[in-house]
Amino acid sequence: MATNRGLAYMGRGVVEVQSIDFPKLALGKRKCHHGVILKIISTNICGSDQHMVRGRTTAPQGLILGHEITGEVIEAGRDVEFIKTGDIVSVPFNIACGRCRNCKERATGICLNVNPSRPGAAYGYVDMGGWIGGQAEYVMVPYADFNLLKFPDKAQAMEKIRDLTCLSDILPTGYHGAVTAGVTTGSTVYIAGAGPVGLACAAACQLLGAACVIVGDLIPARLAQARSFGCQTVDVSKSATVGEQIEDILGVPEVDCGVDCVGFEAHGQGADSKKEAPATVLNSLMTITRAGGALGIPGLYVTEDPGGTDENARFGNLSIRIGLGWAKSHHFTTGQCPVMKYNRQLMMAILFDKIKIAKAVNVQVISLDEGPQGYQDFDKGAAKKFVIDPHGSFSRK
Repeated sequence: MATNRGLAYMGRGVVEVQSIDFPKLALGKRKCHHGVILKIISTNICGSDQHMVRGRTTAPQGLILGHEITGEVIEAGRDVEFIKTGDIVSVPFNIACGRCRNCKERATGICLNVNPSRPGAAYGYVDMGGWIGGQAEYVMVPYADFNLLKFPDKAQAMEKIRDLTCLSDILPTGYHGAVTAGVTTGSTVYIAGAGPVGLACAAACQLLGAACVIVGDLIPARLAQARSFGCQTVDVSKSATVGEQIEDILGVPEVDCGVDCVGFEAHGQGADSKKEAPATVLNSLMTITRAGGALGIPGLYVTEDPGGTDENARFGNLSIRIGLGWAKSHHFTTGQCPVMKYNRQLMMAILFDKIKIAKAVNVQVISLDEGPQGYQDFDKGAAKKFVIDPHGSFSRK
């Protein structure tokens, strides 16, 4: 009988490798004829996973983690027409039916049919439909013809797998943050957060032709990683404000575009940088983004946060200066990135060497058994993107 193992969330700060069921082409008691089973080639640890592992969501014990998945098709359902056994594919973290109004409008992050409790679903994530995660050896993917992005050449895909693994989430998410903030040729942009999504956003801004990309963070190693591929940086732990540090770079204390790649676990700035202050990033971005500008907000905000700083924060109620945003005629874009809106174009940019995303986010390949340690290192602020290779499919170099 085929076996399977996966990374399970077992409570605050605890991730374990466990034996789990081998996936079936089934949804509950009915057959999933539109799905496929993947042998996972790579599956990445995401900052969103880390929110759950820190105990900052209502994730249940035993949840199999992982929504960033790249794999090889080993079995296809009866109704799968265009994806074939042996194909290597990228799996958008959004699960989408392809049939509902939102999917037809390319808003695949808020599909209406794949989660009974709310629009939108994802693999291995709290309140996202109960789908089994992909930080495992094998996983089932539904609506395969619609969801999966097939790589055109298997050998080429394996050669560039460190870059292509970023297509399932962080590169499209970072790109979405940049696009919705209005980044274009000659833009100046400030990105809050130098974690993997923030670094991916910075690389995306460069791809889009930004003149100056400025990345802010508290962690020196992450700021150094941003500088390694041509970004300017702001250390938000310094006494000088973000605006003052931006003025040192640009000559003015504002940028054209602002992107929040931090989310609800944001810390304060300057003397308050060791304290959690979840509205800090959004308020700071409104302060330093020019009048008439835009804020892209791919950073995660939740409706329930058991570890919130106060009763309001526990239910996602933050003290945001909406009056400031209104006065400056800002517009805001929030929510899950609709990965399929961007992933094919970004795949082509990778295949033709227009973006070196693995270098930008500092991909480090680890085994499934090293996954729990990867979570610990990531939680300490490692300037790395941990990519799990469950089957030893590619070199670590």
